[in-house]
Amino acid sequence: MTDTGPWPERPDKMIHGPSGRLVRIFLKDRIYICHTYYHAYIAFLKELALPSAQRGHATLMLSMMSNDFESFPERAAKTGLWENVIAFDEKEPEYFPEIMEYKKDRGNIVLNMFQRIRFTKLLAAKEASFIPVNLREYKDIYVFCDSDPIGYYLNKEKIYYHAVEDGLDTLVHSDDARIDNRGAFGLKVFLSKKLNLIFIENGYGRYCIDMEVNDIGAIEMPCPYYKEIPRKQLTDRLTDEDREILLDAFVRNKAEIENGLANASQADERRQKILVLTDPLCDLETRERLFKDIIDFYAAKGQVFIKPHPRDRLDYHKAFSEYPIIDASVPMELLGFIKDVRFDVVVTVYTDLGAIDFAERKVRLGNTFMDKYEDPEIHNKHMAAGLSQEKDDPLE
Repeated sequence: MTDTGPWPERPDKMIHGPSGRLVRIFLKDRIYICHTYYHAYIAFLKELALPSAQRGHATLMLSMMSNDFESFPERAAKTGLWENVIAFDEKEPEYFPEIMEYKKDRGNIVLNMFQRIRFTKLLAAKEASFIPVNLREYKDIYVFCDSDPIGYYLNKEKIYYHAVEDGLDTLVHSDDARIDNRGAFGLKVFLSKKLNLIFIENGYGRYCIDMEVNDIGAIEMPCPYYKEIPRKQLTDRLTDEDREILLDAFVRNKAEIENGLANASQADERRQKILVLTDPLCDLETRERLFKDIIDFYAAKGQVFIKPHPRDRLDYHKAFSEYPIIDASVPMELLGFIKDVRFDVVVTVYTDLGAIDFAERKVRLGNTFMDKYEDPEIHNKHMAAGLSQEKDDPLE
């Protein structure tokens, strides 16, 4: 039973409490709306952080819009941590060609704003029929990537929710709310947060109660609605039993990973073990070329292992068949839970490596490296939004 608080009234779910005040009865406790394996991993961590008596009463809702979760829902359900694990057939805006007309640039800020207001309402309305549950029944709704259509839906329907940072320190590396709304940002925030005429993600939506982030202090221009919940705080408290629950849910080939690393080490214990984490960058042809450059560079230094990003559609088994490849669906953080998994170097282009504790050295190449493969102007969005550019690591 909860005081009405900020929630809009629903008379069918309201009763008079002992004090005579109206109180709301919620039928269900929590739901986590996830778009990636990493989102699901954080949802697991948040549930495992609860007292055991409070576990098992939440719903895990997996959006199939950008990830094929394959057999993961079944494995997640078998852990017993969730009351329900369900698929969400969320649709990209492009699925509705009739509303894409409102995404065209009219060459005038006023006309573009009217178009955006219309697009915001239409996308939310179109998405409604694809929502598989009644979200009003949940006391707490946690949404990863509220920039996706689910965020538009929640705001149009006046359903309060908690946003959660997409990845580790995502807003440190790319503050998309400011980047996507550069130019009259304050006005746009007013139209979103106060009037709900348009929608801005990451804490600026009218019905976003707050947004959980890893490190507020590292974000250059934080939103007043950010709430700091360090990811390390969630992992440090894990028990051995908790780690096994995570491995059972996310790692379908644990023995294969262990054997692959053991065999590589036996071949030459003196060689460095180097993990290359991929990112779903640029077009496939350019992506293959840039990762070939990275892999060739490090192959001269030791044994390379490749861990594809879950949304990376490049066929690494075909393009780099001579190298051991770790299942793309495994969140990289979980590799540290597997017995004897250690690397000398882990290297990536954009993935944040702050949570990696199983490597001696971490290399994040960033924009300086990507400028060789794409127009550098593509990587200057931070400066256009009044934000600083990041310092990158060299390929050495």
